Amino acid sequence: MTYCVGIEVDEGLVFASDTRTSASFDDVRVYRKMHSFEYPGERVFVILSAGNLATTQLTISRLQRDAGDAAASRSLRSFAHLYEVAEYVGDVLVASQAKVSDEAQQSGVSVQATLILGGQIAGERPGLYMIYPLGNCIAASPETPYLQIGESKYGKPILDRILRPQTTLEDAARCALVSLDSTIRSNLSVGMPIDLTLLRAGDLRLTQTLRLESDTPLYSEIHETWSRKLEAAVHGLPRFPWEPRREVEEPASTVPAMPPRRLPSRQDPGDMQGQQ
Repeated sequence: MTYCVGIEVDEGLVFASDTRTSASFDDVRVYRKMHSFEYPGERVFVILSAGNLATTQLTISRLQRDAGDAAASRSLRSFAHLYEVAEYVGDVLVASQAKVSDEAQQSGVSVQATLILGGQIAGERPGLYMIYPLGNCIAASPETPYLQIGESKYGKPILDRILRPQTTLEDAARCALVSLDSTIRSNLSVGMPIDLTLLRAGDLRLTQTLRLESDTPLYSEIHETWSRKLEAAVHGLPRFPWEPRREVEEPASTVPAMPPRRLPSRQDPGDMQGQQ
């Protein structure tokens, strides 16, 4: 299985994906599900993939081939608008599924795949699209500024509660990591390492790219901090009527007490001279 998430906020885009591909319980492999296409100063795209591995690899290979062919009539570099790129990627996906299906014949294996495409073309704002197996697509919206593919249910609550268009790019990235962490905790078919990429609006290049292992200090700290503070938040929720009231001690203030202020009086000309 797979879990990938793309987030669109005012400051740009965040992409995160796991890397586990399981053929069976005793055959666990790691494959990159995040694919980038950078043309600095002109355009930049990131594609997240979920579904049949042969289909996604063929789709990415065809996109790379077309982009490198100056004579190609359609490619990632030949469109002026991001939605046109999404339509083109959808066409390539459909053609790749058909080819893999012909080769697989009657094996009974699904050849379908779903993609998330995000990026920016010079002169436009960044955008985020989900591309379905039929080749059609939908865009992220201010009401739902994220798109998920794969095993999405475990990582959805944090996204719903926190993400807004005005969320900072780094906070959106932290939400993405917590969303992946929650999914990995609850589903063995989603696993480490995690790929994370940030695209800041206007950069027209990938701003930051990370691969996080389970023992990467940043990921370990986020994992432990989230677990600890989530447990503390549950303990701090309002008590039921039948429970004894929990006494909460107020922490002592570390701010030194201010001396009492002496109000000026008519009998103190020195105080009166300081007031204008």
